[in-house]
Amino acid sequence: MLNIVIFGAPGSGKGTQSELLVAKYGLDYISTGKALRDAINEGNDLGQIARKYIDRGQLVPDELTIQLISEFLDINRNSKGIIFDGFPRTIPQAIALKKILNERGIDISILLDLQVDDEELIQRLLERGKKSGRSDDHPETVQSRLDVYHTQTAPLSTYYISEGKYAPIKGTGTVEAIFQRIDEAIEAIMNYE
Repeated sequence: MLNIVIFGAPGSGKGTQSELLVAKYGLDYISTGKALRDAINEGNDLGQIARKYIDRGQLVPDELTIQLISEFLDINRNSKGIIFDGFPRTIPQAIALKKILNERGIDISILLDLQVDDEELIQRLLERGKKSGRSDDHPETVQSRLDVYHTQTAPLSTYYISEGKYAPIKGTGTVEAIFQRIDEAIEAIMNYE
């Protein structure tokens, strides 16, 4: 089973690259951000709680996100593998994910870290906000989201380095060039296993 954490700052291209991974490897995909935005649009209890955090550019509490992930894993028990986009974002979440995966006899295969500098990320996010109308892609929240990423999420890379599952990926250039780098990293671990 090929379980991938796709990692990077907001606007680094995680969703775009995940679509290509799903197509090539036949994996299931969960974007916790999208799942939470769907809950907000549906107006359910989880969505109402999540909205308060997302609209301020903050992370949703771990217990809510972990509940989402557990339910997704239970629904997709026969999967070839799963791409986790937007989760884990903190070391406690990584430890919780490892626990819930290990309870099911599986683990993370690799963390792909899409590396893009902040100046380009800001441009990408503001452009995406103009096109999508996403409430978290406006000038007043973009810098807050990047600050949260650098202080709370970026340290997660050290956890996966210690697990021997970390792959830095240059996240600039064409979509195809970035995917080729990702594909090479995945092929390397598949050949190693």
